[in-house]
Amino acid sequence: MGILKMKTVTLEVASREQVNQRLHRAFQGEKQGHFISFETPTLLFKVLTSKRWEVLKIMTGAGPLSIRETARRLGRDVKAVHRDVQTLLKAGLLSKTMDGRIEFPFEAVHVDFMLAAA
Repeated sequence: MGILKMKTVTLEVASREQVNQRLHRAFQGEKQGHFISFETPTLLFKVLTSKRWEVLKIMTGAGPLSIRETARRLGRDVKAVHRDVQTLLKAGLLSKTMDGRIEFPFEAVHVDFMLAAA
């Protein structure tokens, strides 16, 4: 399966105006893909620490997992993984299933932001 056919989420740094423009295009019927936007690179890196990236990596394509199973696969403490999962749930990166397990419903992650001269 090529990267373009995978269910991919794009993590981006975008202004409120940019997000609203994409929303407007979506309401007009233009497909936009899956995006999770952060207002600043600082916020993106605050939410997506290296340990949380590990959670996403282990969950990519794995289907629903319990927090305990996620911690086992990571070789980490369940309480610490639970805290990271809660942050990722609040950010919209993970979702909860009806039976309480967690999942990362994407097969790939694309990060998109640019640092330009001031």
